[in-house]
Amino acid sequence: MTTKTLKASAAGTSVIPALFAVVLGLGIITLTGHVQASALHDAAHDVRHATGFPCH
Repeated sequence: MTTKTLKASAAGTSVIPALFAVVLGLGIITLTGHVQASALHDAAHDVRHATGFPCH
């Protein structure tokens, strides 16, 4: 019986999550920059109520 060990490339596996985080972060910053403040407040308020977090 022989066992083969596969070695994954460390460079290729660490770039994708970092790139995803950058794209997601830029997307969030871009979207929140173009939304009215009251809409952001209302959305956050609704999420607080939906998760049961006390906000009043």
